[in-house]
Order: sequence, then C-alpha cells, then structure tokens
Amino acid sequence: MFVDRVTIEVQGGSGGDGCVSFRREKYVPRGGPDGGDGGRGGHVIIRAAAGVNHLAALAHRKFWRAENGQPGRGANCHGRNGEDLVILVPPGTVVFDAERGFIIRDLAQVGDEFIAARGGKGGYGNHHFKSPTSRAPRESTPGEEGEKRKLTLELKLIADVGLVGKPNAGKSTLLSRLSRARPEIADYPFTTKHPNLGQVVVDWNRSFVMADIPGLIEGAHQGVGLGHEFLRHVERTRLLVHLVEPAPADGTDPVANYGTIRQELGLYKSELLERPEIVVVTKCELPGADVVQQRLAESIGRPVLLVSAVTGQGLNQLVGRILQVLDQTNEYAAACRD
Repeated sequence: MFVDRVTIEVQGGSGGDGCVSFRREKYVPRGGPDGGDGGRGGHVIIRAAAGVNHLAALAHRKFWRAENGQPGRGANCHGRNGEDLVILVPPGTVVFDAERGFIIRDLAQVGDEFIAARGGKGGYGNHHFKSPTSRAPRESTPGEEGEKRKLTLELKLIADVGLVGKPNAGKSTLLSRLSRARPEIADYPFTTKHPNLGQVVVDWNRSFVMADIPGLIEGAHQGVGLGHEFLRHVERTRLLVHLVEPAPADGTDPVANYGTIRQELGLYKSELLERPEIVVVTKCELPGADVVQQRLAESIGRPVLLVSAVTGQGLNQLVGRILQVLDQTNEYAAACRD
C-alpha cells in the first residue's frame, strides 16, 4: 500500500520524579539528604532514512509516545533517561503542524532529522533543597510532562526525472521498459493510482531515478481527479519528460492536450513552467505519430522526440537526452554554489 499523507500525534516521555531520601549509614551521624533526580523523558525524533519509500508504517498507528524517564533513587542515584523514539520516513517528507498548518521541517535528504516532541525534564531530588536553615528537606519536584503535538506528514517524491502527461499516455509502460519498476499497466485511463519510482541504470557508474506521476486532467490544479495528490510529486523532480499520446481514445487533439497539462502545471506552481522539459510523442508505432510530432514541434518551437515503449524505437535517444539535460542542471547547480 502506497501512503503519501498521514496525520499523527506525538508525545515525548514524561520526566521521572525526584526522590526524597536520607543517608542512613553507621558512623555517619549527619548523613543529610541524598535523593537523586529523575531521568529525562525520551524525545520523539523523525528521521529521513534510505530504503523507506512511503508512509504506510504510520498509517495504522495514530499516537506515538516515547519512553518515560525513571524516578531518582537514594544515594544520589539519577533516574535513567527515557529512550528516544525514532520514526523513520522517506526522504522528501514535509512535516506540518496539523493545527496551524505551517511547515515545521522539510526532510529532503537521507539523514535529515529533528525532534518532533521533546521529553519532559526529570524532577529534582531533595538534595537540591538542603541549606544551612533546612538540613533535612523533605521536598522534591515531579517530572515534567513530555511535549505533545499533532503533525501532518506529506511525502513529495524525490526523483531526477518525472513523467507527466494525460491519462493513458504511456508513462507506466515507458517506466517499465527503462527500469525494473513494475507498475500496473492496462489499456484504460487512470490505471496508475499512485506514483511509481524506478532506477534507470545507463552503465556501471551512471543512473538516474525516474518517477511515473499519475495522469493529470484539466482542472487538476483545483483538485479535479485528485490533482493535488498527484501534482505535489512533480515539485521534487529536476527534469520533466512530457509524454503526448498521438491518438487519444477520447478523440482530443494531442497538441491541445500538451497545452492543457502545461497550463495545469503553471496554475499549480508557476515555477514548474521553468523546469527543464523534454517533450516526447509516445506510441510511435501508431499511424500519424510522426505528423503529431511535427505539429507539436512547430507549436512549441523545440525538438520533439518520437519513441515507442513497445518496439523500443527512440528509447536510447531519450535516455541520452535525459542524461544531457541532467548534466546541464548539475553544472548550473554547481555554478550557483560557487
């Protein structure tokens, strides 16, 4: 089960209570207070980890609480601190405050982490309260309650390449041909219900991650057809590969379909229109695909590739073009850092 949005409640462990105790040893007539402090409650930590691909592990557990600290003991023994609770999430997870809606942390890289709920401090034992006028204090303080908050975790997939286009444009089939991913494939629209990731291995030291984004339709930026659920996964991609079907089953014009998807991307987030894009006409084994390629190239003023995931035509050219654009984006990012 692919889950990309969950709401959970987290609470740090409570601190242990301070102890009231006195030294009672033979030949030590004035032992005095020796009650130890309570231990700190455990923190709840959210960490982005490699190998975690979705939030399904969090979907069926709504409340997460760290271990409580142990109370202090006599002989100035400090109570044991509560063990931290670590919640593992996929890289690309954005954590929101569920009640106020603001972003708390964007866990974009493997190893990114933060304390979502702090454990409570341990209470003071009675040795803290001794003084010249109070040599046998019977005071101590209880441990503090752990921090408690409600969080919404939203996954935005991180991929080098995102496949976009209208339903049934051949995105899943292309991903299955270029990688070992095995998404559901069928001859009807909206076969893909959630994004799929696949690693495209070019040679022993070159590869990139490709994401199949479920089909978009007109009005997606307003949530039509679960548009928001799909569009947010486009934000993390460095390069968009826009697939255009030459002969849509609904009889629509392929060139107009390209413009519709571009419009939806821009209405959702205008910076997506500035993202590098490769335009591809799929299913080139169908009659008239080359005509659609020429019309589309004339319309956008850029070269348009022609591929077939069935026959394999144009796939090597597409992979080469993707690598070329990714190399250019890497050089641009390096120049910006310098």
